[in-house]
Amino acid sequence: MKKIKINFVFIFFAYLMFTSCESDLDITPENPQVFLSDEFFETQDAYRKGLAGVYGNLALTGTDGPTSSNIGGIDAGTSQYGRCLWYLQNLTTDEAIWSYENDGGVRDLQRNIWTSDNVIVRGMFSRAMFHVALCNEYLRQTTPSKLSSRGVNDPTLLSDIEDYRNEIKAMRALAYYHLMDLFGKAAFNTEDQPVAVAGVEYNRQQLFEYIEDELTAVIPELKAPRTNESGRLDQAFARMILAKIYLNAEVYIGQNRYQDCMTQCEAIIAGGYVLELNYLDNFKADNDTSTEMIFAIQSDGSVTQNYGPTTVMTNGSVGSLEQNGISLGVGAGGWGGAIRLRKQFVEKFNGADYDFDARKTLTGGGNRSLEILDINNRNQGYILAKYSNVSSNGVPGSNSTFVDTDFPLFRLADAYLMYAEAQMRKDGATNGSSQANATSQSLSYINALRERANDGNFANVASNQVTLDFLLDERSRELHWEAHRRQDLIRFGKYSGGTYIWAWKGNAAGGVAISSNRNLFPIPQLALVANPNLTQNTGY
Repeated sequence: MKKIKINFVFIFFAYLMFTSCESDLDITPENPQVFLSDEFFETQDAYRKGLAGVYGNLALTGTDGPTSSNIGGIDAGTSQYGRCLWYLQNLTTDEAIWSYENDGGVRDLQRNIWTSDNVIVRGMFSRAMFHVALCNEYLRQTTPSKLSSRGVNDPTLLSDIEDYRNEIKAMRALAYYHLMDLFGKAAFNTEDQPVAVAGVEYNRQQLFEYIEDELTAVIPELKAPRTNESGRLDQAFARMILAKIYLNAEVYIGQNRYQDCMTQCEAIIAGGYVLELNYLDNFKADNDTSTEMIFAIQSDGSVTQNYGPTTVMTNGSVGSLEQNGISLGVGAGGWGGAIRLRKQFVEKFNGADYDFDARKTLTGGGNRSLEILDINNRNQGYILAKYSNVSSNGVPGSNSTFVDTDFPLFRLADAYLMYAEAQMRKDGATNGSSQANATSQSLSYINALRERANDGNFANVASNQVTLDFLLDERSRELHWEAHRRQDLIRFGKYSGGTYIWAWKGNAAGGVAISSNRNLFPIPQLALVANPNLTQNTGY
């Protein structure tokens, strides 16, 4: 199945629709004349190109290669959608630490001392709002009246455009989901508002209801699971977002929606996606062929070059001592030991049960200590080899810096674990409780992942072993470095406060408690200036 090509079409589409913003966070241009969309849509193949352009915003950052950014005042590395998402969801937790703390925004994030001026926080908010703006404009330019005025009357094309519009609505819901989760609010706009009007502030309750209503309405109109073109979304994508918001509904809106989460997970699991036989094949250069990949952010070392999360994680995983980059499909020295593991994550794999676990791609010991007492010392802290730029057949990627490996945003394995957690919580399990009440169905999903990771050997757990705390650790073992960890820790009551401490939490080598306001990121200061409808989150 061929991929939708997003490189050139994103550059052309973004250039025509959104010239580089003149000031930070001015992501909705004030002058409608910058929209040259009628010119763009003069040819009938532009509708597909425009669709690819919206998808492209998840992977690419600008119109002039991987070092450019169409978000004003932010460089490419701090404005790429997936990279910012990974930084906020993983670098702020117990799973990873970045060696080069002079890189903008990194030090404050990984020490949990960020402010509203943090450039990566600003990059995520900006990129997500820019994504909303792209989606809105595509929908404005593809209404029946617009199509009629351009003489678009081919039945096949009209049907395709309707499919594109439905996908765009789901893509917009993704951006609002991330804004709701990370910031608790957003400037809300749809295609029904004029371009130059500042969006009104929507809180979590409003965003939750909008996302739920939008996706529930659009799911029947999306392609069935595994029937769409590679790189494009289907019904399972929308159901994954719904499952996520239902699983986290007590955090978001104070409501128990666990049965709804289970219902969505059941539909996803029944949709035809199946576990990839080899766990690590989900994170290799040809992972676009994975049978369990529901949706990924594209990366291609030749035509979709970006400093996104897989390029960062693969190059950054190369050890300063080991110089093991060739085995990962990048330069021998990679980025000189940019990313290492915090002690508490490494310990998730302690014990004989994990001696042969494929998810345990850790390297340490000898001259490489477990403890990271000095973040600048790249020889401290274990390293990870989960992501690589080598195919499942052992063929290196097309470029030794920009990887071919897509970033797995949604994977079937997550649906398995969400189902199990939602079932346990629905049936009475609570954070911190030792109650074990996983059903046989939940156990089958948990053990399917453990057996896959251990080639079917001695991996099964019994019902009396599966508490919520066990499941939280299992989520980290299965889903680490996939932009879930911060959200998971918050849901389990282990992010803020002192219930769970990890290395360098709260800016102390041994870790200290952090305040509950850190469960949300601040609205960037420049966003508040640009849009007076927005208000700051408590504690910032």
